[in-house]
Amino acid sequence: MKAVGFRKSLAVTEGESLIDFDAPAPEPRARDLVVEVRAISVNPVDTKMRMRGAVAGETKILGFDAAGVVKSVGKEATLFRPGDEVFYAGSNIRPGTNAELHAVDERIVGKKPKSLSFVQSASLPLTSITAWELMFDRMHIPKRADAKGSLLVIGGAGGVGSIMIQLARKLTGLTVIATASRPETIKWCIDLGAHYTIDHTKPLAEQLKGIGIPEVNYIASLTQTAKHYPAVPGIIAPQGAFGLIDDPGTLDLMPLRPKCVSAHWEGMFTRSTFNTPDIQAQHDLLNEVSALVDAGTLRTTMTKNLGTINASNLKKAHALIESSTTIGKIVLEGF
Repeated sequence: MKAVGFRKSLAVTEGESLIDFDAPAPEPRARDLVVEVRAISVNPVDTKMRMRGAVAGETKILGFDAAGVVKSVGKEATLFRPGDEVFYAGSNIRPGTNAELHAVDERIVGKKPKSLSFVQSASLPLTSITAWELMFDRMHIPKRADAKGSLLVIGGAGGVGSIMIQLARKLTGLTVIATASRPETIKWCIDLGAHYTIDHTKPLAEQLKGIGIPEVNYIASLTQTAKHYPAVPGIIAPQGAFGLIDDPGTLDLMPLRPKCVSAHWEGMFTRSTFNTPDIQAQHDLLNEVSALVDAGTLRTTMTKNLGTINASNLKKAHALIESSTTIGKIVLEGF
């Protein structure tokens, strides 16, 4: 089968940072699906994995988000049948989705939204799981319309932020404040449902006071936590919740103690990596996201389609991700 991978960590501008190659077709484990991949999207974790290096002599296939059609199932699989249309975010301990065929545990796979194309659907899984788990499983934001308070989304125009704004606006009663610094990202966040935007390149406290919300109940730090964290103790409300998804290195939680603020780290691969007892929660979550899309409650966050899935186009996608200027999600489709 056709696949795209890498053999050693190189800058994306270097010739063999990503290569096209032929790989053996995967065989399903007991609860696996083998999916014919129709479309993928690219995430910051793809670029981070590329730069962490591969095992000598191995060509590692990257990629997490995918939408496609089930070709075969493992002997213990019960949730899907061949021919079903699916979408999912895969696992970081198995070969990735940048391939014509991909094996994935059915318990982390959802039914593709009927109202979206494969390429539109591929933009959703990883960011939807991350935003959903951080809000509802980690920070324990009540998923109901009468849930009051405020949520600050640091990095609102990115992939996760684009979903989080929608979930918070549609499924809770929170006042949603997103950070954005450019006219196009400000418009994007407002169009997705943010009540307010503030500029993350400027002091946050003064801007929050300016909109009449000097302290927020929940803060989701989705990017550059090391830069923004010093402001958090001053702008978070007593007994609030602080959540993050990136890698700030070290994080001193003591400044949060006087306000009894809880801290939460979200990693959407935890359930699949450790085969947790609740691993199937991601199947249920994606099915709920799919239903919300088909009901018109959530929308795709696809903003750029770079065409065919190959090394050349994936290099372009990785370069755009590494520029830290992307809005929404970058997608590719077909081989």
